Amino acid sequence: MNKPFKTRITDLYGIRLPIIASGLMWLADPVYVAAVARAGLIGFMTAASFPNVEALRAGIRRCRELSEGKPFGVNIMIRISRDGTDRVTPLIDAVIEEGVKFVETAGNNPEAYIRRLKDAGIIVVHKVPGVMRYVKKAESLGADAVIVIGAEAGGHPGVEPVGTMVAAAAAARAVKIPLIVAGGIGTGEQLVAALALGADGIAMGTRFLVSEEIWAHRQYKERLVAAGEADTTLLLQSMRNTQRALKTGHVAMIQQLEQQQPVNNESILPHIMGTVGRKAYETGDVEKAMLSCGQGVVFADKIEPLAAIVDRIEAEARVAIGRLNTLYRPG
Repeated sequence: MNKPFKTRITDLYGIRLPIIASGLMWLADPVYVAAVARAGLIGFMTAASFPNVEALRAGIRRCRELSEGKPFGVNIMIRISRDGTDRVTPLIDAVIEEGVKFVETAGNNPEAYIRRLKDAGIIVVHKVPGVMRYVKKAESLGADAVIVIGAEAGGHPGVEPVGTMVAAAAAARAVKIPLIVAGGIGTGEQLVAALALGADGIAMGTRFLVSEEIWAHRQYKERLVAAGEADTTLLLQSMRNTQRALKTGHVAMIQQLEQQQPVNNESILPHIMGTVGRKAYETGDVEKAMLSCGQGVVFADKIEPLAAIVDRIEAEARVAIGRLNTLYRPG
């Protein structure tokens, strides 16, 4: 297999390019993640997208069939359920018993679970917002690598979002474990820039949403293709659960609710349930949902096979490296 890049991330995962396709709620299913694997990257199925543990097990087996022996992983959200139910341990049990080799954790502190995963021989990458105390904590807990999310990212960039350029450079100086950066990244030029900042690889989510292997409605993808870098917004700051989402009528309504004093979180909760977003992916009616989307949507300019997107990114990176080689003349 041709390996144009060699970084600690390509070595850790055995992949061609130092690019991670992070978990996408509802969307990172076996078909998509296997396509990522076949393209020479590594992707993570979102465990929370499956209705139960048995469905997750079936998804793991299906992804293994489709991946043609290439590496893939599972994303596990570390969180406490409102009813106090432990929904994480059964997922940990499943990935261990199914022989999954790579896990991406996100959300709350993974300390209660990370040792068990590592004792099972699983490579663990933990995803954190771009605040250095979280980066250092992931390293101290024994994570094999860390993903640092910048403010431009879709989903949850943290309560105090820090721009990707700053987060990447600061994290590279703060930790010794392999570093992956994310947030607004969608081109090969940005891959080269991240490596220059000291990262070992990048993570993408939004850029891949327009791939043909994503099962969501074509009308949703066409909305992304038409979007620019200013077509996302931050919300849910009042709940200390900041999220970057596509600007829609539904999102504007939630922001209006947040402006009420005092803020009534109970009135907001029904509008941000995951099932609302899933229905929009199914129907293509994006105006009726809050859908995670990063500023890198500006680079999602065409609906095409994932492999074609990856080929374009690799070609862009090659040109960027060539350009840099003409700019520096030591001595």
